[in-house]
Amino acid sequence: MRHKGNDTIESRPKNRGRQPSLGLSAGSDGPRVPAPPRKKPSFLQSLTPLLTIALLLGIGYGVLRLRAEVLLIAAAAVSGFIALRLGYTYKDIQDGILESMMKGMPAMLIVIVVGALIGSWMVSGTIPLLIFYGLEIISPQFFLVTACIVSSIVSLVTGTSYGTVGTIGVAFIGVAQGLDIPLDQAAGAIVAGAYFGDKLSPFSDTTNLAPIAAQSNIFDHIKHTLWTTTPAWLLGLAVYYVVGINTVSGTELDMEKTEVVKAALRENYHFHVLLTLPPLITLYAAIRKKPVIPGMLLSAAVAVILAVLIQGADLKTSIDSMVTGNHSATGMETVDQLLTRGGMRDMMHVTLLAFCAFAFGGIIQKAGMLSVLLEHLSRFASSAGKLILSTVISSMSVAMLTGSSFLSILIPGELFAPAFRKMKLAAKNLSRTTEDSGTVIVPLIPWSIAGVFMAGTLGVETLAYAKWAIMCYSGFIFAIIYGFTGFAIAPRISEDESEPGN
Repeated sequence: MRHKGNDTIESRPKNRGRQPSLGLSAGSDGPRVPAPPRKKPSFLQSLTPLLTIALLLGIGYGVLRLRAEVLLIAAAAVSGFIALRLGYTYKDIQDGILESMMKGMPAMLIVIVVGALIGSWMVSGTIPLLIFYGLEIISPQFFLVTACIVSSIVSLVTGTSYGTVGTIGVAFIGVAQGLDIPLDQAAGAIVAGAYFGDKLSPFSDTTNLAPIAAQSNIFDHIKHTLWTTTPAWLLGLAVYYVVGINTVSGTELDMEKTEVVKAALRENYHFHVLLTLPPLITLYAAIRKKPVIPGMLLSAAVAVILAVLIQGADLKTSIDSMVTGNHSATGMETVDQLLTRGGMRDMMHVTLLAFCAFAFGGIIQKAGMLSVLLEHLSRFASSAGKLILSTVISSMSVAMLTGSSFLSILIPGELFAPAFRKMKLAAKNLSRTTEDSGTVIVPLIPWSIAGVFMAGTLGVETLAYAKWAIMCYSGFIFAIIYGFTGFAIAPRISEDESEPGN
C-alpha cells in the first residue's frame, strides 16, 4: 500500500537493498525528491568548448602535430565536465554521443565500402588502366583543369564526392605522380571538382537535405545554387589554368618518367576493355538512383572476378584486397607506392577519428551549448546581408565543431528558417547558403570524416590540399557579397515553397 508522497511500513521492504535512482535523494524512507533541473548553459559556458577545440587543434594539431583523436577526446572531456555542471548525468552525455554517431553512420559505412572498392579496383587492374590511359592523353599543363572538370562531371552524375574521389580521384593522383604534378595541387583540384558535382547533383544526399531543412524544394535550390557555385568553380579553373601553364616545367624529364611508369604498368597488368565494367556498374547504379552501398559492393565483386580471370590473380588474394588493400610488387618504388592502397582496414583510421569527433559534437548538442551559440548569433541578423552572414558563420561553426556536413545543413537550416520567412526572403536563399558554407567546407576540416577520407584516399594531408580546393572556400564569399548587395537574392513569393517555381 502506498500513500502519495510517502511509503507505509508494508511497502518499505519492497525497496530494501535497491540503490536510489540517479537524481533522487538517498534516504530510503524519506520523500522522493525530483532530480535538479538541467540548467541552460550561459554564453560563456557554450563558448568554452569552441575555444578549447580551437586551441587544442590549432596548436596541438596544426603546430605540434599531435594526434587529432587525442585532442578531440580532450575537448570532449571539457565539454562533458561543463555538461555535468549543468545537471546532465553521464547517461545523458553517453546518449548524446550515441545519437551523434547514429547520424554519421551512413557516411561512415560508405567510407568503409569505398575502401573495399579501391582495393578490388587496384588488384583487378581497373585503376592501373585508368592511370595508364590518363598518362597517354592528359597534358601536364592542363592536368589540374582536366582533373577538376572530370571529377565535377563524375560527381554530378553519381551524386557522391566520396565515390568520385575514391575511384577517378585515385586514378588522377596516379597520373599526377607520373607527370610530376605537385600532389597538393592535384588533390585540391580533385576535391573541388568532386564537391562541385556533389553540391549540384539531384542524386546527392546533401543536395536533397538542404532544401528539406530550409523548407524549399530541390529544383529551385539547385538552380539558385548555380549563382554562387558556378563563379567559385570558374575561379578555381582559372587558377588551375594559370598555375598549370606557369609552373609545369621540365617536360622532357616528366615524359621520360611517364614512359617508365607506363612501361611498369604494361608489364604487370593485362589491360582489357572489360576492366571498365566496375566503374560502369557504379555509374549505372547512381544514374538509376539505386542504393549507393549495394552498387559499390557489386562493382567490387565484379572487380574481384576480373582480377582472377584477366590478371590471373589468386582468388584469396583478390578477396583479401577488399579488406587489406592491394600490395603492389612491380619492383619500381614509385609505381608500388602508387598502387599499394585501398581496403576496408585502411579506412579504420577514418572511423576512429569520426568516433572522437562525434563524442565532442554529441556532448555540445545534448547539453544545449551549440543552440545557445547559434541563438546569440541569430540576434545579429537584422538585415538580409547580416542574415546571410550569420547563416554562413553558423554553418561553418557547426561544420568545425561537429565535422558533419549533415549537421552543418540541418541545424542552421532549422534555426534560421523563421528569420528568412520574417524578412520575406525565399527559403532557397537559406538552403543555398548552408551548402555554400557547410557542405563544401567540411572536406577542408582535418578532423571531419570527409577531410580524413580525402586525405587518406589521395595520400595528401587535408591542410596541404585545402588551399587548392578553391571552389570549396570561395562559394560562401559570393553568398555574403550577394547578401549585402541584394544581387541574386530571391524574395519570398509563396507561402508554400515546396513546389518548384518559387
